[in-house]
Parts: sequence; C-alpha cells; structure tokens
Amino acid sequence: MKSILEFIKKEFLQFKRDPKMFALILIAPVVQLTFLGFAANLDVKLVRTIIYDQDKSVTSRDFIERFTSSGYFQIEKYVSSYDEITEEIDKGNAILALVISNDFEKNIQSRRTASVQALFNGSDGNTAGIVAGYSQNIVTTYSQNIVLNFLNKSGQKLSSVPVISPEIRVWYNPELKTRNFMVPGIVGLLLSLITLILTSLAVVKEKEIGTMEQLIVTPLKPYQIIIGKLVPFVVLSFAAVIIILASMWFIFGIPVKGELWFLFLSSFLYILSTLGLGLFVSTISKTQQQAMMISIFAVMMPMIFLSGFAFPIENMPQSIQYISYIVPLKYFNDIIRGVILKGLGFSDLWFNAVLLLLMGITILFLSSLRFKSRLE
Repeated sequence: MKSILEFIKKEFLQFKRDPKMFALILIAPVVQLTFLGFAANLDVKLVRTIIYDQDKSVTSRDFIERFTSSGYFQIEKYVSSYDEITEEIDKGNAILALVISNDFEKNIQSRRTASVQALFNGSDGNTAGIVAGYSQNIVTTYSQNIVLNFLNKSGQKLSSVPVISPEIRVWYNPELKTRNFMVPGIVGLLLSLITLILTSLAVVKEKEIGTMEQLIVTPLKPYQIIIGKLVPFVVLSFAAVIIILASMWFIFGIPVKGELWFLFLSSFLYILSTLGLGLFVSTISKTQQQAMMISIFAVMMPMIFLSGFAFPIENMPQSIQYISYIVPLKYFNDIIRGVILKGLGFSDLWFNAVLLLLMGITILFLSSLRFKSRLE
C-alpha cells in the first residue's frame, strides 16, 4: 500500500511540474463549458424574412404587421419577383419568404379564402420546423380575428370563436431553452475528454520518454502501476466535476435540483469506464498523436453521436439504437440530466447506475489485463 501511495504522490508531483496539464484539467473545462453552453443553442429568436406583397393593400400590410409585431420575424427586404426570392434564399439572407397574392384583400372582403404562400429555407430542418410553427400560429390567430369581425358585423356578437384551447404546462424547463438541456450533457462530455484522452496520453508519454521501462524494472507490480496511474486522474476528475457544476450554476443559472451525492457517485462510476477506455487506447498507441487520434475519432465521436447528447436516440434506426445500449455516456447523460433538471435521485435512476458500474468494472478490468500483458 505504501508503494502505491508513493507512486501516486510521484504522479501528482509530475502534474505539478507541468502547469499546462493543470490548466487543461481545471481551467479548460470552464472555458469549454462557457463557449459550448452559449453556442449549443437551437432556439430560434430571430427569423430573417423577405416579403413579396403583390397586393400592396391595407389588409396585406396589416397581415405583415402581425409577423413583425410578434418579435420573432425581422423583415430584411421587400422583393418584386420570385427570382429575387430564390436569390435571397440561395444566399442564406432569409429563412422565410412570404408571398401575398394580388387578390388578398379582395378575397377577404368577399368572404372567400385568401392565399398566402410561405417559402422556408429548409437546409436546417430544425429551424425551418420551428419557424413554420411560429408562422402557422400567427396565420391561425389572424384568421380567427377575421371570422370574429365578420360575425360581429353581421349582428352576432361574439368575443371569441369556439376552439379547443389546451392548458399547456411545461415541466423541468418552463422557458423551453435548449441551453438547459444541452449544458448538463456538456458536463458528461467534458468529463469524458479529461479522463479518456488525458489518461491515454499520460501513459503513452511514459513510453515515449522511456520512463515506462524504468517502472517495469522496479519492484512495483503491474496492478500497482495501474492504480498509481489512474487514481490521480480520478481525483482531478472530481475536482473538474465540482468546478464544472459550480460554473454551470453561476454562468447559466442551472442548479443541481436532485441528490448531489448520487451525482458524484454516478460520476465516479462513469469515470471507471472512461479510464478503462483511456488505458486501452494507451496499449494500442505508440505515440501521443496516435493516442489522441484514436481517442477522439474511434471512441469520443461515436460516444457523442450515440449517447443522446445532441440527437435523440429514439429517432435513430433500430440497429443503431441497439449499438447505443453499450455506450456508457448514454446512461450517464440520463442520470446527469435527470438529477440536474428533474430533481431525480437514486430511487429513480438506480438501474442506470448499476449499468454504469457493471460496464465500468468490465471495461477497466479488460483494459487492465491488456495493459498488464503489455508490461510483462
């Protein structure tokens, strides 16, 4: 035990001599959380719009005013042909183009259906879908007002048209901010970067500078070397988790609503998996460049895509969903979002924690066996 403690002490001294490593572990996560937190925002607050008003009437101007007064739509330009619409959308200058027919006011006054064409820039399907929802809501409200005015003028005094009005209550994220969903997932992402990549680089660095051979000829046993190498990263990872959670609260105003102890326990269970993967990468890499490339492209990228971090797993093909079941980050994302956003705890998410434990022990055990065989 004393040998392991001395080895761990040596690792921390080595970190101390490398201030860049400390900055990378303790400062970089805050910077990355800040940039990613503000950048990972799918909310649509400004819709660049162009108008092709063929009618140019009081009614058409009133209809356009409904869009601008909503606060979401900004009129970029009035055009006079479809060619201009195509040009503006092709250049990316507009998300929405409204085309109002030349008989718009006449049809409304004659109690006939008036046509309005809405052309969306669908290169970003998510944004186009949200903008289509905004537009549909405005058009529906405008149509209801026309019906009410007609009925009131005909002597049927009504204050509203009978409709089904759902009472909507949004739980966990009342303001429907994308950031509130993305930022907790970023915590798991940054924890993966710290443990997986830095662990693989640290071990490979020992090989490159020749100190690994010196460790092999010492009385230290392989399992003592493994423990001595991994424990410092566990400690630094927990320090990073504390810093990230505090930054998330102060910068974005997202507190931890659930059981904090369970969040730290789950972080430890997840760290077992990432440390094991980092150890495995170090056994198949000869240089730090190889370790970096393998960690990012062979491990990190698939984990991000298949974990539900940004893309809902339910929308993926069935075969890909089956693959996602072996991704530890998937279960950790469920835990961290459940604890932070929903206020859940062990009684609600224990199954995910058990899966993380089993996966972490399995990955770390197999990676340790391979590392031990390489040492021998």
